[in-house]
Formats: sequence, structure tokens, C-alpha cells
Amino acid sequence: MRSDSPVHRGDQATPGDDALVTVRAGTLRGRREHGLTVLRGVRYATAARFSPPVPEQPWSGVRDAVQHGGVSPQPQARPGSAGGRPEIGAQSEDCLNLTIVTPAADGARRPVIVWLHGGSYRSGAGSWDRYRTDRLAREGGVVVVSVNSRLGALGYLSAPGVSPGNLGLLDQIEALRWVRDNAAALGGDPDNVTLVGQSSGAHSIACLLGVQQARPLFRRVVLQSPPLGLGLGGAPDTGRLGERFLARLGVDPRQATLEQLLTAQQAAEKDLSGRGFTPAYGPVSGADPLPGAPGWLAACRAGAADLDVVLGTTRREMAYFLAGGPISQRVPLVGRAVENGVIGMVTWTAFTRPTLRFARLLAGAGARVFMYGIDGAASASPYRAGHCSDLPWLFGDADAWAQVPMLAGQSWDDVTGHGRALRQAWLSFAAGGGAALTAHGWAPYDGRRAAVHRFGR
Repeated sequence: MRSDSPVHRGDQATPGDDALVTVRAGTLRGRREHGLTVLRGVRYATAARFSPPVPEQPWSGVRDAVQHGGVSPQPQARPGSAGGRPEIGAQSEDCLNLTIVTPAADGARRPVIVWLHGGSYRSGAGSWDRYRTDRLAREGGVVVVSVNSRLGALGYLSAPGVSPGNLGLLDQIEALRWVRDNAAALGGDPDNVTLVGQSSGAHSIACLLGVQQARPLFRRVVLQSPPLGLGLGGAPDTGRLGERFLARLGVDPRQATLEQLLTAQQAAEKDLSGRGFTPAYGPVSGADPLPGAPGWLAACRAGAADLDVVLGTTRREMAYFLAGGPISQRVPLVGRAVENGVIGMVTWTAFTRPTLRFARLLAGAGARVFMYGIDGAASASPYRAGHCSDLPWLFGDADAWAQVPMLAGQSWDDVTGHGRALRQAWLSFAAGGGAALTAHGWAPYDGRRAAVHRFGR
């Protein structure tokens, strides 16, 4: 962003009053910050390495919830990423925790939004500063819960006798159970939970729509840029990845250090680099809790009748990964045109077309489906309207998004202004579902005609 962007200091650094919140398992000490109650590092479960999560047990006394908890061990962002290099935070296997922002833990029944971050199932954290949810909580009077869960090999390794796979999905389900059980104590409505995810977070939601035990835990979903072209993980790829990971590790995976695990994880990814942009680690079909593909499709259809869905993509998803690459660098004019053609083609194949197909599937089964598209804002950045370009419209502040290449040429006022309509739409949807969007001029998708609501024109 331009250096003249107004600076907004993070709430975490601002002193505030203690806020005691009693949830089902015990009492938490959070902070009252700028008119909001904020709880950080709230543990919802624990898990031994390569084992399913176990719900957090009751405690006595008051537990501090003023500092962020650990984030799943992960590698640094790749150099030159359009999203810059965000802070990672303290990495720990004890990473099953939540960040909660609420107008007040007062017993009111406000809409609840649960946020699942992206990051190709290998990086990210709901507790990152760039995902701070103050704006949403304040503008919409909603409770927002951001989830940290296991990633990479710790969350998605599938290797017989070592890890069953899909542990990260089980973590997310456990987090949703915690929200259901404690929403009322946070000033939220446990019967009005909207699950929002972006990229692999949106892909997770698509997976959870086909998991029977997960469906009662949320009422509505928003899928931002779901990479549905990935499909569901199949045994041949996941089995080979597990074999390569164990070969690269070379020691007992239960006794290995985190550094050894991450090194082996990245080495196994490189061994399978022919997968292109497909994440090496991710959900595995047929492993608990995810049924095989036929069962997943049947469960998606069976649970669609009482579901409200918003889903969409950005106009140039693949620009995040490809813009300004070797093609355009070597031959600036012709190369740029070729690069843009590749961006458009792969965006259609990996994102737009499979998203339309999933919308058609859900609408045909009785879900109330609404589609959107992000056109982006005028920008000097070659990444405009690329993957992740909608995230600063919703989350974080000027400090968190400073010096991020995809925002080049925009001030923070530009960003918040462009995102206002998107925030209002998501907040209206969380409060009133599809009826609220229809009242604001959205046309539902009927499975035949793609009525796409556009943002950022």
C-alpha cells in the first residue's frame, strides 16, 4: 500500500479492561478493547501427535485468554509472494485454539461467524493480525470466531500405522462443536452460525458439507475462492506422499522434532512437484470423517435442503501465483498477453468452472444458492482481482497489510472503501440468510442461469 495510508494500531497492543467470560468448561480472562470483548488463545481441544482431537476438559479458577495461542508449525511464505510474508507467530503442536471477538459476552443472541483461513492446508492461522475481525464484529454486531487447527503433515498426512489423514478436518469439527456449546456465553446464537472460509478454508467447508456429523453445527456457509478443481484427495497421491514423507524423515515420526517434520514435509512436496499448484497435503476421501466421493456427494445433496450458500471467485485468481512471472519478464509485451491468457485459462479450470458446478449441485438439491464475483479495484499491481484480493476488504488493518505487493498503489482508505459492500453483504447474510441478500438485490442461482453479483467494479 502507499506510505500515506493512515495507521491504525492493533488492539492487542492497546491496554484495556479485563473481561471475565464463563464458558462451559471454566472462566476465561480476556480484554475489553475499543468497545469489543476479545479472547485469544482459547483452547477448544488437545491432540497427541497424529491422533484425533480430544475436547478441552473443565478447569478451575480463571484462565488467561489475552495472548494468542500457538499456530500449527509451518514453513515461511515463499519469497516474492503476492501476499507478502505475514507474521507466523509462536509455532506449537498445541495449536487447537480460537480467537474470539464479540460486542459483549452478555447473553444476547447475535449472529456467529466462524472463520476458516486459507493457505493450501500448509500455512496460515486464524490468529494472524491480517485476519483480525474487529471491523466485522463492530460493523455487524456479530460474534466472530477464528480457528487455528493442524496443517501440513501434522494435520493431513495419510500413512498407515502413523496417521489416518484428515486430522485437520476433525480439528475444525471439534472447533465447531465448541462454538455450538459456548456461543450463548459469548453473546451469540448457537442456532445461527455462518461458516466462512477462503481458498483451502473454503475447500474445507465444501468437504464438511458432505460430513454428516458436521452439518448440524452450522446454518449457512460462504465459500470464497474455493479451489474445487482439486476435488477430494485420492488414495494413489496421498499414499505416495506419505511414503515420500516417511522416507525423507528417516526417523520415528512420533519422536521427530518439529524441525525434522517440517524439513521432511517440504522435501516430500518437492518430490511431488509435478502436481503443479495442487497442495501436497489436504483432505483424503474415504478417511474419517470424510466419506468416499459417492458418499460425499450423497451427503451434500441430503443436507442441502435447509442450507443457505454464498460462493464465488475473483476474476483473476491465478494472478496471485503467476502475474509478473518469467513469461512476462522475458518478453514484456507479448509475454504479458500470454501470461494473462494462462491466468484466465487456469482460473476458469481450477476455480470458476468447478465452483459453478458445485453451485449447480447444491441448488439442484434444494439449497438457496447465491453467487458472486470479485472484479477488483483499479491498481498498479499486476495481481489485481487475484486470489486473496478480497481478504483485506474483510479483515485486518493498515499495519497488517503494509507492503503487500498485491495492494500496490492503494491506500488503506481505498481498501476499506472497496470492501464496504462485501462486508455488508456477508454481515447481512450472517444475520438473515438468503432472504437478506434478496432484499439487497441479489438474485438466487437456480442451477440454470448464473446470476452473479459483482464487487469492485
